[in-house]
Amino acid sequence: MTQFTRRGLLASGGVALLAGAACAPIRTPTAADIDARVATSKSLLFSTVPGTESLASRASGLLIIPNIVEGGFVLSGAYGEGALMIGDATVDYMSLTAAAFGLQIGAQRYAQALFFMTPEVLRNFRVTDGWELGVDAEFAALDAGAGAAGISTRTVTNPVYSVIYGQSGLIVGASLEGAKYSRLIR
Repeated sequence: MTQFTRRGLLASGGVALLAGAACAPIRTPTAADIDARVATSKSLLFSTVPGTESLASRASGLLIIPNIVEGGFVLSGAYGEGALMIGDATVDYMSLTAAAFGLQIGAQRYAQALFFMTPEVLRNFRVTDGWELGVDAEFAALDAGAGAAGISTRTVTNPVYSVIYGQSGLIVGASLEGAKYSRLIR
């Protein structure tokens, strides 16, 4: 007769849990799922980052990626899905992917909004698959805590503005350099 120990029971339970998680189907978000997340995130952006609602009203387009997950230890990666809007209409679904190597550790979730201020940079973004911030367009990063409060018609001079907001978790040494934006079919 086999004798069970607590340690053996916990180990077998952990193995069963991991096996179940590995076999569980992964559900791809639908367009409706992404639209709902984007609407909630857009409301959070406008209510927590001063000046962004005004900036959005002057922008040619607005990309919101409501849930970017990033994590790593030396080698890190990030992924998120969102929607590109012109006015209040969704015109494309986009993904963000990023990978980096270097001094970094941790995990975090956050949202990102990209404000395309000219029709030319918006058009370039829409026709370039694998578009990259800083390579395909100059941009200004606005601090969700303080920097966006100074947005006015006179200070908006860059073609693209990036706002990171809604952060939870902590990753040391991370950046969005090398992040690529690609079109999703939904």
